[in-house]
Amino acid sequence: MERLLLFLFAVHFSIFAATAQQRERYEYVRNLPAYADSLIADLTYPLAWGNSDIKDFDVWKQTARQKVFDCMLTPPPAPVNGYEAKVLFEEQRDGYKARKMEIRLSRYYTVPAYVLIPDGKGPFPAVNVLHDHGGHFFIGKEKCIYPLTCEDSTVVKDAIDWSKGYDEQFFGDYLAKHGYVVFSADAPMWGERGLKEGMKRNLYDMIAGNMMMYGIDLSAYMTYDDIAGTEYLASMPEVDPMRIGCTGWSMGAYRTWMLSALSDRIRVGAAVCWMVTTDEQMSFKYSRTENGGFANCLPGLRRWLDYPHVASIACPKPMLFINGSQDKLFPVSGVEKAFKTMHDTWESQGAGDKIETELWDIPHSCDKKAQQRVLEFFNKYLKK
Repeated sequence: MERLLLFLFAVHFSIFAATAQQRERYEYVRNLPAYADSLIADLTYPLAWGNSDIKDFDVWKQTARQKVFDCMLTPPPAPVNGYEAKVLFEEQRDGYKARKMEIRLSRYYTVPAYVLIPDGKGPFPAVNVLHDHGGHFFIGKEKCIYPLTCEDSTVVKDAIDWSKGYDEQFFGDYLAKHGYVVFSADAPMWGERGLKEGMKRNLYDMIAGNMMMYGIDLSAYMTYDDIAGTEYLASMPEVDPMRIGCTGWSMGAYRTWMLSALSDRIRVGAAVCWMVTTDEQMSFKYSRTENGGFANCLPGLRRWLDYPHVASIACPKPMLFINGSQDKLFPVSGVEKAFKTMHDTWESQGAGDKIETELWDIPHSCDKKAQQRVLEFFNKYLKK
């Protein structure tokens, strides 16, 4: 009888938990505040180029960049003895070597990374290839570079399955075959930097909230690591530190324009499928009202700068932005507004020919055609 009662209680509790209780009054709708339109109307972006009282572009860049860093909260402490690195495994591939590395990017932690080095005499141009989000955390760097043979077969299979979003071509290996040193590291919470108990999408937000209790922003740590990883890449003897680019798809594209804006090491950036304006992305006009959550959340930044304003800190660097007209994550109207904002900035500095924005008839993807377009863009500016 006791077991039966426990069973019935468990069934009742599971039904209760699965059914959201609703009140007649409420203040939030579809994961947004009911007053979202008023919030958007109050976003004036006073530090944006053209809105700011600062008229000297170099001074504006320095001020805007510092505001972004302020909103990124406390950075991870630098490693005591520099970016110490260990080669864990190495194998020869067709035209390049592949290494699995462990690199100390902070006093707190080491970061697993893959590095591909072309055969022949360097130094070579290099690219930091930044992996996507996808709500899939089991792999990180393996989304961009084919896993080394030291990896578990489960990792290899998962990476092959995930490569469908890249038209079954590994972006990093593609670039290495064309003469680039390629670096790709796990972002915090992905791959070998995940949760011991196994990651799920909702746990990312919970962990990000807990990190904020330490005065730390998890999205900012991702960007700080991207900056530090690029510094390590520049220090490699095989790399020409004056010819470094970065690229990525989806969250990797967000990471690309953030890194391009915040690191002087990056000379060229190419972002595939992540650019929009907040007024379109966070309104009730579309079925999707947010993308990435804590993965692209910097506290208070929208009160100063919108996404394209931050990306504009990269001006006058050569930058390529590709978005898809069939991409369900980013409304085309928001993409076009963002593209115009960035073009206006580059043109104001006589660098209109250095920014290329393209809206393709594709969904949220990074197919072989997009990868080829990125390669051509890098060849134009990094192979000179």
